[in-house]
Amino acid sequence: MLPLEHLHLKQVLQIVGSLEAVILRSFGPEGGQVLFTRDTGQAMLSRSGTRILTALKLDHPLARMVVECVWKHSAVTGDGSKTFILLLASLLRMIHLTASKEPNLSQSYNTKEAAEAATARNLADKLLAFALTELDDLIAVYVAPYGFCISLEEFIPKTQPPHCTNCQFVQTFLSSFFQVRLSHVHSGFISDLTYELLSHWKFKNGSSYISLQFLDDNFSALHTPVSGFPVNCSRLIEGQVIHRDFATACKITKQPVKAVVFTECLHPKVLVQGHVLELDSTEEVTQERSIVHFSSRMERSLECIIAKLQSFGVSVLLSSVKQSAAVLALATQAEMCLVECVSEDELSLFAKLSDITPVSDCWNIQPEHVATLGFCRPILLGAHRYVHVAFCDSEENFVAKPCSLVICAPGEGQTDQYACAFQDAIRMLLTTWEPEPISENTTSKRPLQMPKSISLHGDNLTNGTLCGSSCTLPFQKRVIEPGCVIPAGGTFEFLLHHALFQYAHGCSASDDTKIGMQVSQLLANALLSVPRQIYSHSSKLFLETQTRVMSFISNQSQPVNLVLKQAHNTGSMQTECPVDCKRSSNCFQKDNVPSNTLLLDLGLESVSCKHKLLLAVLQCVTCLLRIDTVLHIHTAINAQSSRLKRSSWKDAEDEAEP
Repeated sequence: MLPLEHLHLKQVLQIVGSLEAVILRSFGPEGGQVLFTRDTGQAMLSRSGTRILTALKLDHPLARMVVECVWKHSAVTGDGSKTFILLLASLLRMIHLTASKEPNLSQSYNTKEAAEAATARNLADKLLAFALTELDDLIAVYVAPYGFCISLEEFIPKTQPPHCTNCQFVQTFLSSFFQVRLSHVHSGFISDLTYELLSHWKFKNGSSYISLQFLDDNFSALHTPVSGFPVNCSRLIEGQVIHRDFATACKITKQPVKAVVFTECLHPKVLVQGHVLELDSTEEVTQERSIVHFSSRMERSLECIIAKLQSFGVSVLLSSVKQSAAVLALATQAEMCLVECVSEDELSLFAKLSDITPVSDCWNIQPEHVATLGFCRPILLGAHRYVHVAFCDSEENFVAKPCSLVICAPGEGQTDQYACAFQDAIRMLLTTWEPEPISENTTSKRPLQMPKSISLHGDNLTNGTLCGSSCTLPFQKRVIEPGCVIPAGGTFEFLLHHALFQYAHGCSASDDTKIGMQVSQLLANALLSVPRQIYSHSSKLFLETQTRVMSFISNQSQPVNLVLKQAHNTGSMQTECPVDCKRSSNCFQKDNVPSNTLLLDLGLESVSCKHKLLLAVLQCVTCLLRIDTVLHIHTAINAQSSRLKRSSWKDAEDEAEP
């Protein structure tokens, strides 16, 4: 008989609490790094929540399920893995506390645990339904107006003033992201390098969002990890680095060269008795057709292929497979550079940048298969020699020349960690600037009570001013503008906590609204676990920050106005005052910004990422509390472990122990 395990709410809370205890060591700006070691002596040092969680050796299937939920969320948004676990544990505690206090009015439950489980499932369902119907409006009305929007279309430093305020905000935004993942020493350098990378990859006829999507899709082919060097040696280099070496001698020339991409082996064609046979250089057909060795004819056929390539001026051959010895010999004789076993990702990127079509039939080579390269030469990065190419035609499609990223770090695990941080930053930017569909006819169940400091009518809300769309109709669906950011340090949680209590106090005495009041208060209390952990080293600082954020609402001003101070630079912020500027002297009007503004060390965080994180956590809570029994099947467990293994540290990090 297969072993069964009945899950109770306390067990679920214990499992999630054990994961929380691991990530709390590295949570927040004051968090440290976690060191993992294996039996072989290999070590991994990381602050990334996803890497830490996927490196754990987890025995319970429920723990693996939670980690997989975190991994999937992080793979989409690139952010929030540690906050995911923290909020999940806090919500489960709140649900458990509420369920244990609820009187059991039903006689259908035999035990107290069964009654608590039913109450917990009901609360989780109500929480998710509340979030899906009301959370968008609450964030757009109560939270987003206290942030501001950063323009993604202004990533090009050459088109900006010397001290562009938008550039400073983007760099501060990126620096805040890297500070909680990497060393504080290198966060500024990495954020500047990321900003420079984004500025090079901007299509002339496409939006910046398309450029970000392109970077995310091709990141594996766009970066090169180099171990044994300081992080500050990381840099951008022109063109593309193909992570293979030349199979034949490379003749370096300063003149442009032409290249062709082959997806298959170069098969010669031999005509025998009206039939066309495709043979390899080592293939010998006997018996059935009484055909003897055709090596000489095959060699002449390969010579025809090489001659045709020379007629197009081709001097570089890129192949996704290993070519035969005959092809290598003929390519060397013709002074052609051959690169074998190039990955599909790199060949795909090469084809996109050169605007060519890879060749599948070597006898049908056309001009559209030939790419013109600015150069093709070897490059030594660390202990490895690669192929370095640049594209002549790419300048017509990009504002700046496309480039590759060289990521340096002392060890292999650290280079992989920095590479993951780069890609997570790109995914976070994609989530932040993801276009939100506006539904004009979508209505809320009830009109939201707006903060007294924000007027939804009149000229105070204008395009480009606030992150939330202007709500001239009380029942119109509100959306969060792309690029909405808010000061970090718990500002989002404090504002949404206040908004949820405002929502609860506005509910009437009916049964439906009582349930809405209960779940909104439950979610509000759980949200405070994030800033409490951020300021766990100082409870006084927690209270001061909460009081300060609440004063933003009562004083009718934006939080960003109070985290800006005078410095030595001059900038221009393209926003307008969202409130009455006569009552808030620190507000910034369009093209009328006090000089020398600079963000303090609180940093910035994405409102969209926070929104998606809350929804993902609530969905995970609902799934966890619906599990009643665990059936241990080894094949299912091994399959799930294999999926987590692919996303963890190289060479089976799931065997590591903290």
